[in-house]
Amino acid sequence: MPALDPAQPALGPRIDGQRLWASLMALAEIGATPKGGVCRLALSELDRQARDLFMHWARDAGCSVRVDAIGNLFARREGTHPHLPAVATGSHIDTQPTGGKFDGNYGVLAGLEVLRTLNDQGLRTRAALEVCVWTNEEGSRFVPVMMGSGVYAGAFTLGHALAATDRDGTSVGQALAAIGYAGSAPASVADGAPRFGAYFEAHIEQGPVLEDAGDTIGVVTGALGQRWYDVVVTGLEAHAGPTPMDLRRDALQAALPLMQAVDSIARAEAPHARGTVGWVQVFPNSRNTIPGRVSFTVDFRHTDEAGLARMEAALHAAIAQVQAAGRVDVALTPVVHFPPAPFDPALVAAVRAAAQHHGWPHRDIVSGAGHDAVYVARTAPAAMIFVPCKDGISHNEVEDARAEHLAAGCQVLLDAMLAQAGVAGPPR
Repeated sequence: MPALDPAQPALGPRIDGQRLWASLMALAEIGATPKGGVCRLALSELDRQARDLFMHWARDAGCSVRVDAIGNLFARREGTHPHLPAVATGSHIDTQPTGGKFDGNYGVLAGLEVLRTLNDQGLRTRAALEVCVWTNEEGSRFVPVMMGSGVYAGAFTLGHALAATDRDGTSVGQALAAIGYAGSAPASVADGAPRFGAYFEAHIEQGPVLEDAGDTIGVVTGALGQRWYDVVVTGLEAHAGPTPMDLRRDALQAALPLMQAVDSIARAEAPHARGTVGWVQVFPNSRNTIPGRVSFTVDFRHTDEAGLARMEAALHAAIAQVQAAGRVDVALTPVVHFPPAPFDPALVAAVRAAAQHHGWPHRDIVSGAGHDAVYVARTAPAAMIFVPCKDGISHNEVEDARAEHLAAGCQVLLDAMLAQAGVAGPPR
């Protein structure tokens, strides 16, 4: 791929890839694990230390920082026209218990590098630029996931989020107060939080597509919609020896074709559908007892709502077929519904144009995972930039990415943000 050569003439400011990498490695020291990953759960003491470091860096870059009532951080570099809505970027700095150095963190620090680069060049923008740190994106400690951006967009209320508790009974509100990040700024656009003029989010892909294709930039056109379900198949536990095969009410044997149907349903909706059974529980889970109850989860994802509806209808049909045998009962409970989130065509085009300008191989791609940008897109034009990660692995301590890919994605971010915010010139 073409390198970010500082000696090469350029039409605009060039980010410092080494500085970006150094910042990522410094942040990764907070919560570092022996295997090279990061464990930094939301609103923990380690999260406080990471927030403090970001605040220090942002203020050193000349930014003001506001903290809202759900603990979201917004580092603002003022523009020459303060009345214009800000052009924003960001992600999160909380991690999975066995997380990596780049998931979320890259999006935050790429945004910070954009501001630092503009400072280096003495360039001002017409609209202000903001870097967002969204609270509890991962959902590892508190549910719901993508909490900070969800409150901002009105997906759920501030009160609901603040009342959520972890396994020890500590609430989000208590945890925010304990680490000193219970802010006073409005947390949702409905309550007066500023809307952005545009929002970009840079992220590692968390999948293998870009690396497999040899592409440097993923131009993210949208995010898959998601529907999650809990399924409970109820039969009758009985002794494995005396009970003849044709008289059994075996919940596990009835559940297996349903689990296989989840995979088949998704394959029938290729290429942009996903179907996953990720958790299974068998009761009583005894070697010589016929299973009487099987509980499992279903995760369906698709690019459009009609596709999700077809997948759900196919699952209902599979359940009806199993129940027709009269041996078991099946209960299907919907638990999550994220509609598909297409990103703004103009911002997607700006990302694509930046990749083309630098000659980096790129492709349009759909995000299979949820990101803060999905919620922000409900309030403002939004788009995302993906870069490859090694072997497509994320949510894992071995998560890795190449410095030159991270730099390229950051450069695309800078170019796209400048295209929206407008360059006003050097300081007077």
